[in-house]
Amino acid sequence: MIKGYFSGDKVVSSSAGAFSLYEKSRFGEKKANKIEYAAVEVLYLFAEKKMEIVLGKKIFDWDGLLRKFKKHDKKIEIKSAVFSDLRKKGYLVKSALKFGAEFRVYDKGARMSEEHARWILYCVREHEQLSWHDFTARGRVAHSTKKNLLLGIVDDEGEVIYYEVGWVRA
Repeated sequence: MIKGYFSGDKVVSSSAGAFSLYEKSRFGEKKANKIEYAAVEVLYLFAEKKMEIVLGKKIFDWDGLLRKFKKHDKKIEIKSAVFSDLRKKGYLVKSALKFGAEFRVYDKGARMSEEHARWILYCVREHEQLSWHDFTARGRVAHSTKKNLLLGIVDDEGEVIYYEVGWVRA
């Protein structure tokens, strides 16, 4: 099991297991002599019993971890549901913050160093309203980055439905 430590609002690990998992499944980002994890990666690995999180002498449980991450990200629960669903299906999922989206998603078996992400993914709740202006803006970002727009809609039970949006020449 990987032991992760809070360093500010980030979770890091310098264990051999963390580096091994990074090489095998691309969890986290290599930063000098440690692996730095996104909150959704931490929640996924914690839920899969592959990671425990420590802050000083405190070992976090699920609720404590979720509370801590919610302080910095109000959408963490829906992001976590989408991230977990896609990882369990075999997709590589990484942050798309620089694109203004939640995630960039790579095809199954893709190698990040050799291929570009296929989708830009936005996560929304089932009853959340999305204006046409916002929808169009998201589509333009995806198109301008040569990626397809993917919406991950999380229902009240935590199930995720995906809609892929593409451009059609008329």
